[in-house]
Amino acid sequence: MLVSPQSITFAVLLIPGYQWLDIVGPIAYINTHSRAVMQMPVVPESIRAKAPVINWHYISSEAVPPIDYLLVPGANSSRLLSNELSSFIHDRFPTLKGVLTVCTGSVVFAQTGLLDGVHVASNKVALKYMVETGRLNKKSLDLAAEFARVHFDPELVDLARNLTEYDSNPAQPDPFSPILDGVDLG
Repeated sequence: MLVSPQSITFAVLLIPGYQWLDIVGPIAYINTHSRAVMQMPVVPESIRAKAPVINWHYISSEAVPPIDYLLVPGANSSRLLSNELSSFIHDRFPTLKGVLTVCTGSVVFAQTGLLDGVHVASNKVALKYMVETGRLNKKSLDLAAEFARVHFDPELVDLARNLTEYDSNPAQPDPFSPILDGVDLG
């Protein structure tokens, strides 16, 4: 049985021009699984004990403590990642348990070179544009729901799903796959 971690630390990369929903959606959904939210009287102690302490840090340029996961929201994919943020990502990447990119966040994150040769999910319209111009994920709540499903206890995930009244949309079948019809991603 999957056991939720006792404590987990996220950092959110505040890229200029980021999309608010790409930040707010995942933070709100993942945080619903936290010990702080699970203090509601309706939550059984057996589930409350499985909820981790979740810490959040918001990165624009200041120093941050060690982190477990980096959330990269969608932003204008034609904007260059600053040297400062790129250096931060390169410094932290070896110690991260994972990176969650939302929408065009994967395109921005790709500028670091850390995704070279890695299959990732991205916004299909942006991906098609990048391929067509030679410049070469999931929706934010679905990304957060999948993260929770993989990393938290199933009872905790089920209760948080009911609290948020959100049923995630699985990646298959993908109703947006026709956007990439005829696009060579190889």
